[in-house]
Amino acid sequence: MLALNQNLQKLVSIAQKPVKRGIGLMSGTSLDGLDIALCQFSGTGLATQFKLLNFSTIPYGEHFKTEVQSIFSKRTVDLEKVCLLNEYIGSFHGELVLKALAYWGINPADVDFIASHGQTIYHAPKSLHKQAGYPNGTLQIGDSDHLAVKTGILTISDFRQKHIAAGGEGAPLALYGDVLLSSKPGESRVLLNMGGIANLTYLPASGDLNKVICTDIGPGNTLIDAACKKYFNKPYDENAVIALSGNVNPQLLDVLLAHSFFNEVAPKTTGPELFNLAYVAEAQQASNTSDIPPEDLVRTLTELSAQVIANFIKANLLQNNLHLFASGGGASNPLLMDLIKCKLSQVTVANTDALGINPDAKEAILFALLGNEALAGNSISIGNNPAVLMGKFSFPV
Repeated sequence: MLALNQNLQKLVSIAQKPVKRGIGLMSGTSLDGLDIALCQFSGTGLATQFKLLNFSTIPYGEHFKTEVQSIFSKRTVDLEKVCLLNEYIGSFHGELVLKALAYWGINPADVDFIASHGQTIYHAPKSLHKQAGYPNGTLQIGDSDHLAVKTGILTISDFRQKHIAAGGEGAPLALYGDVLLSSKPGESRVLLNMGGIANLTYLPASGDLNKVICTDIGPGNTLIDAACKKYFNKPYDENAVIALSGNVNPQLLDVLLAHSFFNEVAPKTTGPELFNLAYVAEAQQASNTSDIPPEDLVRTLTELSAQVIANFIKANLLQNNLHLFASGGGASNPLLMDLIKCKLSQVTVANTDALGINPDAKEAILFALLGNEALAGNSISIGNNPAVLMGKFSFPV
């Protein structure tokens, strides 16, 4: 019998370890920084035991943000820039991982794997691109071979492609981690993540995986952040200071809420390709509100995010003893959280700290979990989502 090459031998060895240490990486559409979560896993699937060992967010510099934004969510871009940033981001993320490990006092050799989401630059489900003959599409850059070589750690990446290949839209992938880490028999739960886009996972009290729902809902922070950057030169509305200084414009809100996406049947996905300042400008023109004060615009966009979330839950999930747990940047926006609580007065609302999951680290944790599943798990059938193991393997040598 021929021997396996050394990389495959090591892969088998890692997969067979009863306890694994893995790093999850998440770089979202807000481009605030790289979330790095060092996790410990034992078991797989519904028997997964998890512990967050360390977590850091390393902020991005303005030059890096500008470079990514030059190709982000645009139909026409500089292809050479896409090519170069694919390589650069992989290596750069590797540098940030090494920086975090050094800060934590951990030897890279003691980490079994990295699970990298990469940097989304375009998300194109069929419902958005509407081009006959073409499938759902999504593109994340930040080459994992560069990341693996830079760190010396086995790297798993490009998780969304298998989801699409198997008939999904490549998002939201939080579904798998939410089911494995946050289900509780006898309690119906909503895991709400408010990043650039708001998405949720519904976990029924019955534990019936066929009744789990995971879907994008609409804008989370993306419109608020974009308006803050354009009108106030701020990356986001810290502590909702800007929104609290303004007033909701009901005419604009009504037009924003009239978008057809909000009435599409779940599961569905979206992104800044749809919900951007062009969408806002069109709504302002249609509602004759182009000259409202910028603080009123930010307040109205905050109201929009809360209203869209509440409308979806009321229409599809509202029931007695429903518990909602929030994560992502929106969970740190006090006005957004207060609005959700007010609009969903029948629902118990908290953030994922109540589940022992750092709300800022949740997405990075979930990708680490997907890495653990790729190594040693089995595909799980959850509702109408593809029953697949996701991720591609990159070896450091």
